[in-house]
Amino acid sequence: MSELLTDIHPPVARVTINRPDKRNALSSAEWQGLRDAASRLAQDPTLRVVLLQGAGDAAFSAGADIAEMQRNLSDPARMQRMQQVVLDAQADWERLPMPTIAIIRGACTGGGCGLALACDLRLASPDAFFAIPPAKLGLAYSLADTKRLYDLVGPSRAKEILYTGRRIGAEEALRLGLINEIVAADALAARADALAREIAGNAGNSVRAAKAVVDMISAGVLEETPASRRYYDESFGSPEFAEGARAFMEKRPPRF
Repeated sequence: MSELLTDIHPPVARVTINRPDKRNALSSAEWQGLRDAASRLAQDPTLRVVLLQGAGDAAFSAGADIAEMQRNLSDPARMQRMQQVVLDAQADWERLPMPTIAIIRGACTGGGCGLALACDLRLASPDAFFAIPPAKLGLAYSLADTKRLYDLVGPSRAKEILYTGRRIGAEEALRLGLINEIVAADALAARADALAREIAGNAGNSVRAAKAVVDMISAGVLEETPASRRYYDESFGSPEFAEGARAFMEKRPPRF
């Protein structure tokens, strides 16, 4: 049985972490699989949105495989390699050029929460819960992970979440800005698909530019750069703008 499933139906792809018996915990092999999947998806010109979910209803992902971590305790080099592939996989998903949506049921904890935060949007069922537990394990959270949390909830809340390692339910996660929506469990997949197709129905160049520029601002770019200006300038000569303007004048939906 494959532990990482990829289902591509352009313009949308769905990736499933398929370890429900382990609450979709991720070993080094699965983290590398997520890296490989991100590389393939990034190069597919037919894709406009990627959905990421965990199999079953118990967990999006319980995070890194603790059993593997315990086996590596006596080998610092192997432990470092294991942690590096986690950081690299999250970064690869964050850098995907198209929007990504995490579909969250049940536990979204540890590295699994970090992976969800690396996605652009997060939809969760009412039974979803979140926890970032390094303080309960004697570990430190990486700068990249901490920044993603900081960007969503601000410095004071980020510190509280990290200091306590406590469990956060879906309603609180929504108030804090960790997630975008709470959706009934039996409607979650349909809502994610509808949102993906709503995004995919808009101009691909516009959506990708929006993601790229928001990410630039998050990275501290507060003045126009040649790269950010290029997105703006080139859009006016794009086929998408020609179609959008034509559709507006003809009072019909655009066909991107």
